[in-house]
Parts: sequence; structure tokens; C-alpha cells
Amino acid sequence: MNWDWQIVIDSIPQLLSGAVMTVQLVVISGILGLIFGLVLALLRLHPNKLVSTLPFLYIFFFRGTPLLVQIFLIYYGLSQFDFMKESVLWEPIFKEKYWCAILAFTLNTSAYIAEIIRGAIQSIPKGELEAADAIGMSSWQKLTRITLPRAFGIMLPAYSNEVIFMLKGSALAMTITLVEITYMTKDIAARTFRIFEVYFAAGILYLLLTWVILFCFKLLEKRMNRHQNYVPPDVATSTIR
Repeated sequence: MNWDWQIVIDSIPQLLSGAVMTVQLVVISGILGLIFGLVLALLRLHPNKLVSTLPFLYIFFFRGTPLLVQIFLIYYGLSQFDFMKESVLWEPIFKEKYWCAILAFTLNTSAYIAEIIRGAIQSIPKGELEAADAIGMSSWQKLTRITLPRAFGIMLPAYSNEVIFMLKGSALAMTITLVEITYMTKDIAARTFRIFEVYFAAGILYLLLTWVILFCFKLLEKRMNRHQNYVPPDVATSTIR
């Protein structure tokens, strides 16, 4: 087989148009999943067993079933119920494949993010929380000023991995005919019969998007955990005599 670089070059503009959809799916689902995952994590840590059991069951279901099954259940499955078709959410959300994909990705990633946040909160040194109690902080002040900032700094490496998994999982949106990178790649390959070159170009594009995600999280992690590299002025300026 002769390698055709022209096919790769010609495919880039079309793949980039599909990348716009992929980025939208990842960004919107990532933000919504983070918010919902935070709520789930706080409920999971609630001392009341009844309160913590409901989010546990939710997390167990969405972590234990394939994302593809969840997409099909939301996009194809809900349409079989008459009460869904008669609801006010049918036309704007559940009938639209774009929002069904967003919903499926959000529900799926929120389950993983909830466990990431829960683990981060539980790994915060108890001395820091005890110090907040000692100076008279309220529960809300301790949560917003100590617990959540420290937890987000701890969870960033794991959260960046989840975002990358979601980037690769976004390829499943092609199963409901959303025109993202993988759908566009399949379409180009079917028209040109140059499967290897086209999928190679798509792989490079995914690698570039992954690098951007890692770079952004690296900067954010450096910002959130800057206290770890703090050197007191008297130590920084002192000299050994």
C-alpha cells in the first residue's frame, strides 16, 4: 500500500469541524459533571446512611454499565414511554440527539467524578480541618475555604484523567449520528477508501486535544497547589555562614 499524505492533509479541515462538536461535548459535560459530581460526593459523605445510600446506588449503576448502553437508554429508550413524549422536556432535550449525548456523558462522568472528589476530601489531613474548627469556622466556611479548595488541588491529576477518558468516550456519540471526530473520520474513510491515512489523522488530532487538556490541567494544578512550593522569605534569603 502506498502512503498518501495528501489524503491526510485534505482530511484535516473536515476533522477539525468534527473536533468542534467533540470539544463541546467534553467541555459542557465536564462542567456539568463536575457540579453534579460534587453534590453526589457530599451526599456520599453524609453521616446519615439513608442519604448516602441513594448516591451510592446512582454511582454504582453508572460506573457499572457501559457508556454506550447509557446513551442508547437515554436516546432510544426514553422515546418508548408516552409520558416522556408528553413532557415539556421532550422537544427541547430528549428528542435532540445533541442534548441526549450531553446528558449521557454528564450522568456517566459525574459518577466517576463523585468518587474522585470523595477520595480527595477524605485524604485531606485531619489537622487542617481541626485547625478550622479551633478558630471557630462554621461548617459552610470550613467547606468553602478549607475542604473544597484542598480537595480540588488533590483531585486534579485524577480529574484530568477522567476528562481524557471522556474525550475518548465522546467517540461513542457517533452511534447516534452526532458529527464529531470519529463520525467524520468514518465518513471520509468511506468516501476515499484510505482507511489507514484517515484514521491516522484522527489519532493525531485526538493526541493534540489530549496534550491541550494535560497542559491546561498542569497549569491549573500548579496554581491550585502553589502553596506546596512556597518558601518563606527568611529561608529564601538566608545564606550559610
